[in-house]
Amino acid sequence: MTNLLAEAGPQLHTQAATGMQSAAWLLIAFPLVGAAILLLGGRRTDKWGHLLGVAMSLASFVVGVLAFVQMLGQPGDGRTRLVHVYQWVSVGSFKADVNLLLDPLSISFVLLITGVGSLIHIYSIGYMSHDPDRRRFFAYLNLFVASMLLLVLADNYLGLYVGWEGVGLASYLLIGFWQHKPSAATAAKKAFIVNRVGDFGLSVAIMLMFVTFGSISFTDVFGHASEASHGTITAIGLLLLLGACGKSAQLPLQSWLLDAMEGPTPVSALIHAATMVTAGVYLVVRSHAIFELSSQARLLVTIVGAATLIAGALIGCAKDDIKKALAGSTMSQIGYMMLAAGIGKAGYVFAIAHLIAHGFFKAGLFLGAGSIMHGMNDDVDMRKYGGLRKVMPITFATFGLGYLAIIGFPFLSGWWTKDGIIDSAFEKGGTSGQILGWAALIGAGITAYYMSRVMFMTFFGEKRWEEDVHPHESPSVMTIPLILLAVGSVAGGAFLIAGDRFANFLAPVVGAPEAAHKLFTPYTIVVFVLMVVGVGIAYLQYLRRPVPRTAPAGSFPVVAARKDLYGDALNESLFMRPGQWLTRLTVYFDGRGVDGLVNGIAAFVGGTSGRVRRVQTGFVRSYALSMFFGAALIVGALLLVRI
Repeated sequence: MTNLLAEAGPQLHTQAATGMQSAAWLLIAFPLVGAAILLLGGRRTDKWGHLLGVAMSLASFVVGVLAFVQMLGQPGDGRTRLVHVYQWVSVGSFKADVNLLLDPLSISFVLLITGVGSLIHIYSIGYMSHDPDRRRFFAYLNLFVASMLLLVLADNYLGLYVGWEGVGLASYLLIGFWQHKPSAATAAKKAFIVNRVGDFGLSVAIMLMFVTFGSISFTDVFGHASEASHGTITAIGLLLLLGACGKSAQLPLQSWLLDAMEGPTPVSALIHAATMVTAGVYLVVRSHAIFELSSQARLLVTIVGAATLIAGALIGCAKDDIKKALAGSTMSQIGYMMLAAGIGKAGYVFAIAHLIAHGFFKAGLFLGAGSIMHGMNDDVDMRKYGGLRKVMPITFATFGLGYLAIIGFPFLSGWWTKDGIIDSAFEKGGTSGQILGWAALIGAGITAYYMSRVMFMTFFGEKRWEEDVHPHESPSVMTIPLILLAVGSVAGGAFLIAGDRFANFLAPVVGAPEAAHKLFTPYTIVVFVLMVVGVGIAYLQYLRRPVPRTAPAGSFPVVAARKDLYGDALNESLFMRPGQWLTRLTVYFDGRGVDGLVNGIAAFVGGTSGRVRRVQTGFVRSYALSMFFGAALIVGALLLVRI
């Protein structure tokens, strides 16, 4: 693989983009201009600002589709094109241009970001229709899309890092959009700070790359990765993983994700389901040449993914807030992707395929939750739902298809992609492969349980809503995106996986799979059985029995899951408390050491001056006496010298 990259790397700079691909800079320019107009235009753009935001996102999607079509018309080994925009940094031997890399991996993300992102923009027209700051909301959405596109299109790590930080800024602004709510403002700050921990790892990794390779471009780093020491490569891989854990809400940097549900629901769909949380998976797969050279770094990726998929699933089981239950699910599903990315060549395709499929069904589920909230006076407590299938039929149907897709119902998108990850884990072989495979299987069973719990508590059983609540179906501007996302939830997996279509498409970037994907394996049957068991347990608990309006106290595992498995306490112990101690030590050193030295010198000079000035009394006789004693002293000294 390393030799392949070394041979293919220079071609990135010799094969310039042509046709629509040469205009790839428009992908970023459209939403960036939209954000600028809406933010700088102020209230004058309130009446049509939301329409401009949607138009800019759709324009990027059209450019992405045209670039994708042109890419398909080229041979497989010639689908990587470089678009030079301008020279950015040139200091000594360090050079970093703004170049856009169009290849099968980046274009897959472009279509997901702009396609699903545009549907979320359209949905937001209805969802945010009564918000006085709707124009500002669409400006932030456009800024996010532009930043995410820069992240996946950059041809070097510095450009990726700019997009990475832009996504972090837009996330902060969107999570805290309703800043008049203390909980939203706190959640935004928490997301920003936790992500800074991961971003620190990514920034140090980039610095280490430059020190080691003299460059931060993908071509140079991947082409010369085999020349670096094993320790250096492992360090870079672990630092990249730290960055990925922050953005993708993986253990131990996952605590921000559930609190981020304080933002408007379209934010949850765009940032925390379809795009931002997938940035870490993109980083690992894009950097696969580094991870291929370090088995330790790759193993840790799989361990983090396996642990997170179980932890997220357990959290999802204990949440009565529908958005937080889905957030736990997001954390778990990203864990599957990280697990697949860590497996290696056999898992890259399934990691990205599940990422794309997840973008459809999880965005549909979050927007479906927003539709439910729209009809339930913004109530998110599922214990106050029940029987909504009769009054919200479109939301029920689209949410139901997303539910079937995520639990791995046969032949829906999740069945194709998640089962592929489980098979790849077992095929890894050895003890680690068995452990990872069984973790993925257990996660699949728990997924079926907690998603069935959400489905049954929301749409089935007796109605439990308050008398002053009158649930109703959402307007068409919100339901049409739900329908389109449901189509992707049903057919997306088959389109990608069947016939190894997606594997062959990604082969120029991550290498061709060693064997064709098998439609049915022994593990397929096990997954199906676990799915049925999970659904059955949820049926017995939430359909055969009445759902209490107040959650039972529960045992310790339930309490722990409700408290997000004490993620906040862990972060407080690992990061906040040591940070406080370091701050106090620094303040003490500054106060007693630096300031003590400076203030001590000042006090000495001041005290000495205060004592010396007492000699100056202002009386002439005192000065005459001083002169007399001084003259006598000098005469005495001279006489002594003569003797």
